[in-house]
Amino acid sequence: QVQLVESGGGLVQPGGSLRLSCAISGVTMDSYAIGWFRQAPGKEREGVSCITRTHQSTYYQDSVKGRFTISRDNAINRVYLQMNGLKPEDTAAYYCAARGYFCSADHNHYSSWGRGTQVTVST
Repeated sequence: QVQLVESGGGLVQPGGSLRLSCAISGVTMDSYAIGWFRQAPGKEREGVSCITRTHQSTYYQDSVKGRFTISRDNAINRVYLQMNGLKPEDTAAYYCAARGYFCSADHNHYSSWGRGTQVTVST
């Protein structure tokens, strides 16, 4: 059974940076694509970024392109989301999720989820 645990969230000023980490256990990580999603209060959960199991492809929501970078280290079962140039509209709970092989922007396509980490961008 896949287990995912997010960390690295916090309070940061606009323009600042955070690095989120997703620790994965219970499975061979290189069989899974890993996605990052976020959900702000009163809004739908939305896809932020995804990385395929073999690192060959990465995907980003348009609003974060050029600011966020996703990476993975299969040797230590970690996926990271480096977030630079943070804006107040990036404020949300961030979740990592796993699905077999291929990325999807649809959160309904992911079977395993972490509990989330809060990111707040504010002065």
